[in-house]
Amino acid sequence: MKNELVAKILNEIADMLEMQAVQFKPAAYRRAARTIESLAEPIEDVYAKGKLEELPGVGAAIAKKVAEIIETGSLKYHQELKAKTPVDLEGLLAVEGIGPKTVSLLYKRVGVRSLDDLERAASQHKIREIKGLGPKTEENILSSIELAKRRKERVTLGTALPVAERICENLRAEARSRGATCTVEAAGSLRRMRESIGDIDILATTQNPSGLSDSFTRMSDVRKVLEKGETRSSVILTNNLQVDLRVVQEGSFGSALMYFTGSKDHNIAMRKLAIAKGLKLSEYGLFRGDQQVAGRTEDEVYAKLGLEYIPPELREDHGEVAAAQDHTLPEIVPYDAIRGDLQTHTKWSDGVNTIEEMAQAAKTMGYEYVAITDHYSTIPVVNGLNEHRLREQAKEIDKLNEKIDGIRILKGAEVDIAADGTPSADKAALRGLDVVVGSVHGTFKQTKKEMTQRLIAAMESGLVSIIGHPTSRKINKKNPCEMDFDELFDASKRTGTYLEINASPERLDLSDTNAGLAVKAGCKLTVNTDAHDTEELRNIRFGVAMARRAWVRKTDVINTMPLRELIKTLRKP
Repeated sequence: MKNELVAKILNEIADMLEMQAVQFKPAAYRRAARTIESLAEPIEDVYAKGKLEELPGVGAAIAKKVAEIIETGSLKYHQELKAKTPVDLEGLLAVEGIGPKTVSLLYKRVGVRSLDDLERAASQHKIREIKGLGPKTEENILSSIELAKRRKERVTLGTALPVAERICENLRAEARSRGATCTVEAAGSLRRMRESIGDIDILATTQNPSGLSDSFTRMSDVRKVLEKGETRSSVILTNNLQVDLRVVQEGSFGSALMYFTGSKDHNIAMRKLAIAKGLKLSEYGLFRGDQQVAGRTEDEVYAKLGLEYIPPELREDHGEVAAAQDHTLPEIVPYDAIRGDLQTHTKWSDGVNTIEEMAQAAKTMGYEYVAITDHYSTIPVVNGLNEHRLREQAKEIDKLNEKIDGIRILKGAEVDIAADGTPSADKAALRGLDVVVGSVHGTFKQTKKEMTQRLIAAMESGLVSIIGHPTSRKINKKNPCEMDFDELFDASKRTGTYLEINASPERLDLSDTNAGLAVKAGCKLTVNTDAHDTEELRNIRFGVAMARRAWVRKTDVINTMPLRELIKTLRKP
């Protein structure tokens, strides 16, 4: 599956063209990259069907380049651009606040080619001397460089999980084709649905371990084989992800899955509990003396230890073992509990698909409703709506609600929250909408007090139903804004404004930690995708995963409600 490779190359082309101050083309490449990256099916299959040009944003010229990448694994045009680009663009763009144009300026003015050059220039106070940058930018760069360095070490859950799922399914399919039985599951922090992943752990049991190892090490996207054996194999993929495969005995698969899923501290707590019961727990099974009493399945091990089943997302040693022992684990929100998405975007602003296409895709997912919340903004880059265009969009939604059965399209908007907390639209403009998402999209470097008051002011305005991606973070790219969460949560409860878990894999904001604190404080949440195309609607599972990690119940999330109940609950401008 080369979706990620194709998207990466197209995005890099966009960056390099933007660095050269080329107009229009960067946006076209980014739009195509976004479409391909979020596809549910392999881009190779789309190519084989001759349907590349049917993808949103993929015209004839880009389709030809995509075909070349699929056929050869690279793109001549991309390599030519890289040869002409004198800097480590990928490394420099990992620094928060630096875009291709800034990279070009830094290279021309102070000779910055790499992350080390950038750190040196900032430390020597050379950046503050550049017109348009200044001391504040220099200070921000220095504070963001360490985060940029860490970015190379971990990938987002949204990148790692599809890779692991594809590998597991391919290994199962190849085993079936040989007439062998095979159980394959992802483990590690990926199974716990951590927001970022260092490497991928896969666990298997099979009658043919050598055949499974061969299939694993010969995968088409393996760049390097680190180790190969009947019980353990390890590879580096073309995207630089390390994947480890462990093959265990069938009778130990459950205990091994438990061991390789739990965090270190969780596993210690589990072993202590076993010892207290006169047992011994390891990856090989649960033993009384030399006799194995459980190990084939996780359920079997938990039952023998007198525990409720602990969902993988909770296995972090945050009190889950004691709660399972007392049978007081919460019924965390199921993945299929979401009845509708309350933040999505369409062609009316910066999305890829039409309202009808988004609604039909949401209906296919079994949703009861979907809110269209295109940007109401004066920012040109997002093609923001004004009052007139919002009214025209509302008319289209009314017509579509008459046309499409089985799903209700809600009218909404995403408004910018200005530095002083003022939403970017007044009450007259927003009148008649079902939902208004208020989000911060700029002026991120306010103090903790200023940012807290900014969001509280937006809540108190009476215009906002939901605070979108509350801390404005982008995982591995942009640190969360500082704020006083106690004050924020108090304002959320007091004003009846809901806080979002944004399910975009690059955001997952609120984080699991903050979502848990919000619910403990009595706040209600909503899990939304912020989808800009139909495929991104499927990112909802990442947001639900954060809610589950936060011990959030179904009743804590408003868009698990039926439509009629939700409409009564939503705060309207």
